Amino acid sequence: MAEMKNLKVEVVRYNPEVDTAPHSAFYDVPYDEQTSLLDALGYIKDNLAPDLSYRWSCRMAICGSCGMMVNKVPKLACKTFLRDYTKGIKVEALANFPIERDLVVDMTHFIESLEAIKPYIIGNNRTPDQGPNKQTRPRWRNTISFPAASTAGCAMPPVHSSA
Repeated sequence: MAEMKNLKVEVVRYNPEVDTAPHSAFYDVPYDEQTSLLDALGYIKDNLAPDLSYRWSCRMAICGSCGMMVNKVPKLACKTFLRDYTKGIKVEALANFPIERDLVVDMTHFIESLEAIKPYIIGNNRTPDQGPNKQTRPRWRNTISFPAASTAGCAMPPVHSSA
């Protein structure tokens, strides 16, 4: 079994219904080599501060729900390990977002802005029964003016003029 150590975790707390400004709270958290910050926050909520608020979902660094500031750097709590912060760790809500409570921020404006710019590929009207929507080599050649740079950037096979 892994050796357990203790780390003092500073969490910047804020409840707008009670507090006039954010304030620090300190918690002693047991950890081993595999303890993530998300695990530590769960320990704090389960054992020390049941009113602590934070977001999480996938626990696999995919969704981004557990984003927060760790020692002034934006990090994912599920991918941040206490073993890397043996001199101390300070956890705050993401910078530049309105704080709803503790480590939870209001993402409304961010999500609306993201949706407005549509940062994804918009498909045509092809239906699934028409087969997959794939880029063909002739279309690729016709739309790319610098095939070598595009091929290198996209990790595509070389485009030859005789295909």
